[in-house]
Amino acid sequence: MGDEVARSVVTSPPDNQTDPTLYRMVVAGLIATILITLLGGIALTALGKSLSDGLIAIGAGAIGALAGLLAPAP
Repeated sequence: MGDEVARSVVTSPPDNQTDPTLYRMVVAGLIATILITLLGGIALTALGKSLSDGLIAIGAGAIGALAGLLAPAP
C-alpha cells in the first residue's frame, strides 16, 4: 500500500516536453545566475577586492545544474 501512495505522489521532474514554460524559466534563471556571478566577479576583481568562496560556489553550482538539465538522459 505504501508503495502505491509513493508512486502517486512522486512525479518526474519537468522537462522540455511535459512543461516547456517551467523548463525555460529554470534554464533562464540559471543562465542569469551564471551571468550575475561572472559579472560580479569581474567587477570585484576590477575594484581590487578578493572573490569570496561563496560567489565562486554559487556560479559553479549554477553551471553544474545547467549542465545536468541540458545533458541527455541515459
